[in-house]
Amino acid sequence: MAIQEFTLPDPGEGLVEAEIVTWHVTAGDTVDVNQVVLEIETAKSLVELPIPWAGTVASILVPEGETVEVGTPIVTIDVGGDIAPADDGAAGAADDASGAADGGEVAAEMQTAADVAPAETGESDDEPQQKTLVGYGPTPSSSTRRARRGRGAGGGASGGGTLAAPATRGFAKQQGVDIDTVEPSREDGVVTRDDVKKAGGSNAPAAMSTPTVASSAPPAPSADTVAKAAASAPSVRPDKPTAAAPAPAGLSDERIPIKGVRKVTAQAMVSSAFTAPHVTEFLTVDMTRTMEFVRELQGMRELKDIKVTPLLVVAKACLIAMQREPMMNALWDDANGEIVMRSEVNLGIAAATDRGLLVPNVKDAGRFGLGDLGREIAKLVEIARHGKPSPAILNGGTFTISNIGVFGVDSGTPIIKPGESGILAIGTVRPMPWVVENERGEQEMVIRQIAQLSLSFDHRIIDGDVGSRYLSTVGQILENPAKAMLWG
Repeated sequence: MAIQEFTLPDPGEGLVEAEIVTWHVTAGDTVDVNQVVLEIETAKSLVELPIPWAGTVASILVPEGETVEVGTPIVTIDVGGDIAPADDGAAGAADDASGAADGGEVAAEMQTAADVAPAETGESDDEPQQKTLVGYGPTPSSSTRRARRGRGAGGGASGGGTLAAPATRGFAKQQGVDIDTVEPSREDGVVTRDDVKKAGGSNAPAAMSTPTVASSAPPAPSADTVAKAAASAPSVRPDKPTAAAPAPAGLSDERIPIKGVRKVTAQAMVSSAFTAPHVTEFLTVDMTRTMEFVRELQGMRELKDIKVTPLLVVAKACLIAMQREPMMNALWDDANGEIVMRSEVNLGIAAATDRGLLVPNVKDAGRFGLGDLGREIAKLVEIARHGKPSPAILNGGTFTISNIGVFGVDSGTPIIKPGESGILAIGTVRPMPWVVENERGEQEMVIRQIAQLSLSFDHRIIDGDVGSRYLSTVGQILENPAKAMLWG
């Protein structure tokens, strides 16, 4: 029996960990090369992972719902035949990576044989390298270098140090655990996060110790002194006996793990709020003509295959206004000390989903006419809410629209998505009294369809006059969609 250990790869997003969402196989199932065996949730997307070998599923190592680090073994496959032991590859890689270090420190990054890159496996230059799936390491036919003598797999007994990934070492440091004292549970001697947790629990003190009293402290009072003081103290009684209010039966706090989309969204919002100086401006707009325009579009045969909403007109207005104020589509590149003037508008549409807030974006949205833009928006929102949005759909946005009006909200102060410079929120369109000028040039009060726009922008790039002109242009198009023909 030859067992291959499949570890959680990085599918190209630079992630550190991922959640196991769905297993498509169970122990005993037969799998083919490149067959999808599970789904994981990364930063904001669900990713299907194929298996790089054909064989039989020996065991599922990580159940659904658990979050594990990249490089963690998650399933084993019986591929048949004989293969080089995984421990040899891991030890060989450890020895190569740490050859230049002094004897006490092992490699900063330890990998099992399935993770070792071809350059680290001892392949000779004249041997053709077999290409494998990204992140999955060498195939069973790849040759591996034997471990050098004098370094055990566990690393501790022979003076080689403790084998652990950098993330595990960082976690141990946070928990105050000396990783060199942690007993590994894996056969290859690599210390895991769970090992650190167990060590931290076993090393925790049972109770806080009582501080030692200095010898110069005054002696404790005698029993007689205490009794006399108690007798001379005035008696105080409460008007009514007090008691703690009983907790409602059957109710308890619910604790929800911070992970997946919620975790990434929180990190992104905190980063944006405390990095980009936000300015938010508001504009109340008469949307009556836009609502009439939407009804006309809904009756057109050419658009019968899409759901035309006011959001589509708002999106087109934002794109037209971007042509007049291109700085709204710029990027602050702090690393290079530059402002990047982007040539394309990747328009993001915020979508509330069961997994949290996702923002798919229409690539180069300015190239689409109104009908095609509506189809692209509808397709991406549908994928975000009910499908499996890929990282390509969610990454690379340059400007975002948030339709908070669908929740009955009038306005808000939206936070800019990291990597962008502006976000526009549109509130509920509702009938309200509005002052207009009649045919005789007189002002009169009428009922109109009114909505509020909220524009947040990065004040490092966008000055107040630029942001104000942009918001005003969007508002003018929504008040009179005919201006889109004039300015677009």
